[in-house]
Amino acid sequence: MFESYVTGLLVGGGLIVAIGAQNAYVLSQSIRQEHHWWTAGVCMISDIVLFTLGMFGVSAALTAMPQGLEILRWLGVVFLGWLAVQAFIRVGWGRAALTAKQQERRSLQGVLLTTLAVTLLNPQVYLDTLLLVPSVGAQQPSTNGFLVGASSASVLWFGGLAWFGSSMAPILSRPRVWRVIDGLIGLMMLAIALQLALVGLE
Repeated sequence: MFESYVTGLLVGGGLIVAIGAQNAYVLSQSIRQEHHWWTAGVCMISDIVLFTLGMFGVSAALTAMPQGLEILRWLGVVFLGWLAVQAFIRVGWGRAALTAKQQERRSLQGVLLTTLAVTLLNPQVYLDTLLLVPSVGAQQPSTNGFLVGASSASVLWFGGLAWFGSSMAPILSRPRVWRVIDGLIGLMMLAIALQLALVGLE
């Protein structure tokens, strides 16, 4: 079981780290210290639920409905493009606008809905959690151990992002540094949106 757990930890961790849009959003919320633990918690729970569903055979139903993934693909393109535009706007706002933005904190409900959208409107998430992870897990001696390992990777990664972003906030939230971070976030979101639009899902 331990071997399966370690395999799940490594596979799950590698896939989670690669999903840039979700990571960028969690990190930005952590730096802002705006409901960041709730944001990380939603990402953890979403991953665990999707991993579990994938291991229980939802992957077969997903592959039978490619049109559903196509709809998610274009919803993801629009949403990620919108997030990129927002990030680029924040780059140009400057110190005064950043201060005003920090004072106008969003509600917990708004943050949770955006977190769910970033997570569930990215079709790559479904390919990773419902197809790739179960295909590896099915070959393990202990599927339960693999599932626990993959779930642990999500808890450790998003918990680490929430802690790192909030603890480094005094440094990372400086206007000049935050402009760089927002610029990188905007480029990442735009790159993922363009990849989804032009290349599609592999």
